[in-house]
Amino acid sequence: MKFAIFGNTYQAKKSSHASALLQLLEKKGAEVCICREFYQFLTSDLHMNIHTDHLFDGDDFSADMVISIGGDGTFLKAASRVGRKGIPILGINTGRLGFLADISPQEIEETFDEIYSGRYSVEERSVLQLLCRGKQLQASPYALNEIAVLKRDSSSMISIHTAINGAYLNTYQADGLVIATPTGSTAYSLSVGGPIIVPHSNTIAITPVAPHSLNVRPIVIRDDWEITLDVESRSHSFLVAIDGRSESCQENTQLTIRKADYNIKVVKRFNHIFFETLRSKMMWGADGRTNQ
Repeated sequence: MKFAIFGNTYQAKKSSHASALLQLLEKKGAEVCICREFYQFLTSDLHMNIHTDHLFDGDDFSADMVISIGGDGTFLKAASRVGRKGIPILGINTGRLGFLADISPQEIEETFDEIYSGRYSVEERSVLQLLCRGKQLQASPYALNEIAVLKRDSSSMISIHTAINGAYLNTYQADGLVIATPTGSTAYSLSVGGPIIVPHSNTIAITPVAPHSLNVRPIVIRDDWEITLDVESRSHSFLVAIDGRSESCQENTQLTIRKADYNIKVVKRFNHIFFETLRSKMMWGADGRTNQ
């Protein structure tokens, strides 16, 4: 098999996991290509002796499977590079929570034994696309987790005029608005009071950030519907964050959010169950009054 590897370049203490992974892949006779930035971090900054068959930059790679070593942020960056290539991504968690990157370093050897024997599953996750009228985005317009519209710095709250398929929904007076996929429902959206959405439910969650009204609640819509946002701000500008990548926009910039024409494939162990991940990673449903 051929693997393309991305990694976190800020966790020197956890880099031994990358070394152990590469040694394992070498034993299995895998073809390995590594993101140049990650390779330079391992070799120049950490002085590791790393063998690789190829180095690559940006999205100039091909592989049977992509491996992301880090946390969920590293996984999102890898997903952005994979784009519409259709290559499945395996996340090895050396970060904190690890909801997307959910393979622990202790599970690496067992996981790759399963991969080489074909005992794993691939989940297809929906992606959001952002279109900006009147602005050229600097980064990729695609988000696996969420697209957020936010006020800038300490400026006053913004007004977000929101329409669904051209029909007026609401004007949110708030610090921002988060539009999340089911994958992103357990990320930023959840932290601002959004619902947990089961993967493959074909929905999108719209959740306000610190709304200036008790009558405003999150809403879940079909993912084949189109969302249009027009923003008013006293500072005449606002921020749009695409999976955490922020850009400044002027208030006359109309935003359109729709489901992208491709999915991201996520590798899961064959016995993976979403609800078990909720309980183990997020302590979902935990009750300190019982021993259950």
